[in-house]
Amino acid sequence: MSDQNQQPYELSDLYRIRHTAAHVLAQAVLALYPAAKLAIGPPIDNGFYYDFDLGLDDDGRRRTFKPDDLPWLEKRMRQIIAGKHPLVYREISAAEARQLFHDQPYKLELIDELSHSGEPISTYRQDSFEDLCRGPHVAHTGQIAPDAFQLMSIAGAYWRGDENRPMLQRIYGTAWPHKQELKAHLHMLAEARQRDHRKLGRELEIFILDDEIGPGLPLWLPNGNILREELERLAREMEDAAGYVYVSTPHIAKEALYLRSGHLPYYEDEMYAGMEREGATYYLKPMNCPFHHKIFGSKPRSYRDLPLRLSEYGTVYRYEQSGTLMGLLRVRGQTQNDAHIYCAESQLAAEFSAVLALYRHYFALFGIDKYVMRLSKHSKAGLGKKYVDDETMWLKMEDLIRQVMISENVPFVEADDEAAFYGPKIDVQIWSAIGREFSIATNQVDFAQPARFDLTFTNEQGVSEMPFCIHRAPLGSHERFIGFLIEHYAGNFPVWLSPEQVRVIPITDAHQAYAAELTAQLRATGIRAQAMVGSERMNAKVRQAQQMKLPYMLIVGDQEMADGTVSVRERSGIQQQGVAVAAFVQHVKGVVDGRSPHL
Repeated sequence: MSDQNQQPYELSDLYRIRHTAAHVLAQAVLALYPAAKLAIGPPIDNGFYYDFDLGLDDDGRRRTFKPDDLPWLEKRMRQIIAGKHPLVYREISAAEARQLFHDQPYKLELIDELSHSGEPISTYRQDSFEDLCRGPHVAHTGQIAPDAFQLMSIAGAYWRGDENRPMLQRIYGTAWPHKQELKAHLHMLAEARQRDHRKLGRELEIFILDDEIGPGLPLWLPNGNILREELERLAREMEDAAGYVYVSTPHIAKEALYLRSGHLPYYEDEMYAGMEREGATYYLKPMNCPFHHKIFGSKPRSYRDLPLRLSEYGTVYRYEQSGTLMGLLRVRGQTQNDAHIYCAESQLAAEFSAVLALYRHYFALFGIDKYVMRLSKHSKAGLGKKYVDDETMWLKMEDLIRQVMISENVPFVEADDEAAFYGPKIDVQIWSAIGREFSIATNQVDFAQPARFDLTFTNEQGVSEMPFCIHRAPLGSHERFIGFLIEHYAGNFPVWLSPEQVRVIPITDAHQAYAAELTAQLRATGIRAQAMVGSERMNAKVRQAQQMKLPYMLIVGDQEMADGTVSVRERSGIQQQGVAVAAFVQHVKGVVDGRSPHL
């Protein structure tokens, strides 16, 4: 059922606590750095932050916070909290606001924008501190539990996220209603650091990033490429069974294609700059859909051809801001599990429902127990500017998606003013094994681009009709989904997904030939195996295999050679001696073929 009646986060008590904590932090910073310039301080998913400009030091270098500032600021924040200062709201004129913040350039910029927009200009005051803010907040600072917040880190952040604007100092904090919730959150963060996909990605030799190649452009190592191939094999099996057909499209196209699709007007800032060749401008593709529309329109279509499900593992390029890049979770080059379903309006609900079933199959396979889908809708004010100007169709398609998700008992929430420009969508949020939230995929209904590309089919009455298009990518991009899986499994991948499934370890040099023979036998059956035949001692070899989180280690010595058997040591620590090779192969093949989560 929908959670649309649940109180929005922006009005929740937790939001108010965190928003007020950001104001208390700003007041504390001014006590330590009276000349600091204030930027913004919003609540975020797990806490809050505030951005500051500390000015220049005597040598003309930009001042930065010091790590030992955080304990001092926390102490000062607790003193402010203890004062139980009321949060007092007032609306003021633009002139009053400019006078109040006359020495705060970032606030003056925001005031100018508010005055031109016609929005009310308001402030909140606690104690001696007053900030430009629309709220909401708690009633008084004492409603922040002094033992349930913590300042977490210091980072750099460009003003308004613009690389051409000043670099500010950002302090991140977290705040919760009770001490126990803070403790649980800090425990989750500690576990997340151990599972960090960037750390494990290096240790398990999955991917690297290289400055000379460019930020956000990962290099997949052999182990990582196996993960990609296994995910693509999984998707291919599922989509073959569901009637998808595969296509491939180029990485660049002429400007005219993106003008026609609407991506240049709406997404130009997220695209790489155009390349001039032979009097034409070419762009790296930011998405696959215009190419698939061209394939659909390449010949006459009949209702008998529909639904047509075009799928592609296509690599796209988006110029994400450098400050937002994060390992595999946000990159500039990504390979998507992408497809576009062209169908008649009468087929739309069934096709959307089938895509939801595909999502849920993947969730079950990967042990994703918690998820929610976000129905992102248009806003009336954005029609003709941010969104295609067809209010009737927007409402119709939003209700279709809503009814499908209700009928399928899919947990979802609704969000205004977050749709794609061409139609409503669902964004999929999933939670890892330790409770960390990830945005992983999207599913969109498009009623605008088929018209832009003059796509039609002949219906049963012999009349030309426009198809609808569903954009879907249940596994999202390889990059983000593998980043999620690394953290979800802590690198302990299920056997079918494990880059190396079996490591054969000889006890001494005398057993190396048998180890090599076993490895060849395993590989011949399709099992990914390696023999570790170096000069290291057996215990060192076992330790290395454990560090690589391999599912199985086969220890072979005199007894195993004599009997034609192996001693099996599982990643879990379970050991079994005298196992027949054929029996081991049969077991592993069964685990792999069934994509079992167990060893």
